[in-house]
Amino acid sequence: MAQIEHFELAPGYRIPRVIRGGWQLAGDHGAVDRERAVAEIAAFVDAGLDTVDGADIYTGVEELYGDFNARRRAAMQAPLQVHTKCVPDFDDLVRVDVGYIRRIVERSLQRLRVDRLDLVQFHWWDYRVPGMVDAALTLAALQREGLIRLVGGTNFDTPQTAAMRDAGVPLASMQVQYSLLDRRPEYSLATLGVPLLCYGTLAGGFFSERWLGAPEPGAELSNRSLIKYRLVIEDFGGWTAFQALLRALKTIGDRHGVGIATVAIRWVLDRPGVAAAIVGSRYADHLDDTLAVFRLQLDDADRALLKPLLAAHPGPEGDTYSLERDKGGRHGRIMKYNLNKS
Repeated sequence: MAQIEHFELAPGYRIPRVIRGGWQLAGDHGAVDRERAVAEIAAFVDAGLDTVDGADIYTGVEELYGDFNARRRAAMQAPLQVHTKCVPDFDDLVRVDVGYIRRIVERSLQRLRVDRLDLVQFHWWDYRVPGMVDAALTLAALQREGLIRLVGGTNFDTPQTAAMRDAGVPLASMQVQYSLLDRRPEYSLATLGVPLLCYGTLAGGFFSERWLGAPEPGAELSNRSLIKYRLVIEDFGGWTAFQALLRALKTIGDRHGVGIATVAIRWVLDRPGVAAAIVGSRYADHLDDTLAVFRLQLDDADRALLKPLLAAHPGPEGDTYSLERDKGGRHGRIMKYNLNKS
């Protein structure tokens, strides 16, 4: 079994450097066999990946994690570490107050069946609406109250992350999109020293042998993640540039006896400031490929093969999540902004 790498996010709180993502359990990727999903979380925990990511706005995911931990407690086994989020609806931002934030936190506590949330990752849709720092400070107050162990953020750019930190919000982490295709966090945000928890490392599944040599997809893409990361591929340089990147990753993977996805995850883990990569899955089908990342070490030849491709294709422009905040833009139009209501 691979030796799992860990990162100490705070004194006494360690996470594996690969976290299982929960978005695929919310139903957007197709029907979820709930009993199988709950049962197969144990495979990840037994392998040493005992931390999962979810959100208050992921339909049914907090409850699913709560069911799993209830079974763990009944069997007198160690619980799963669960990272959730606090995402006020876009239309509610003007009404967010202490009570609003507390209700989200208390709802997560109830769904997860715990007395304290391990990590709450805060998001604020529109910087033009005042109240972001106050809402984050409310989470810090709930942390002092004992309802939250750690406070983090998700999808904030560099100035807003600095503003929260400077106001006294004890940010333990920042969750951001970060991959070979989208390297925006390394241009600015990573310099702040807030540990990064990185999603999108596999671009919704595009980093796989399935897409190597495949024709450019059109309207047939089956879920919103693929649609989202197809836009990122366009920003990277298009399908031809992406195919060149896949071929390079395949060459590296063949050299080390691993797949394209494993190389893509390892590359992100090796970047400065990265605490962990979040890898989404409904079930445990690809667990062995995920664990292989802990046996892989990229060498100078691997990096030399990737260097000219990455230099020629810097990817999406701007600070972290800046393109996605434009509701009328290509990236913003596919977002769902009021998931608590739905």
